[in-house]
Amino acid sequence: MAHTPHELAEDFPEHVEKIHNLKMNDAHFARLADEYHTINREVHRVETGVEAASHEREEELRKTRMRLKDEIAGMLAKA
Repeated sequence: MAHTPHELAEDFPEHVEKIHNLKMNDAHFARLADEYHTINREVHRVETGVEAASHEREEELRKTRMRLKDEIAGMLAKA
């Protein structure tokens, strides 16, 4: 599989340690990070043509990814 863009460590390189610590110690953050990872992989598969999806489904996935990323960013800012 090609390189997957939008990985949390790439999007928040200054918070790599915080991401790790929160994933280990905050169940809510860990769930959000796992959900983000799953959605991000699905978006990547759709974008690369590995998986078929309607335009509406692709937009829904992207919006979900953005919502999760925003919530994760907020938690990182408070940590």
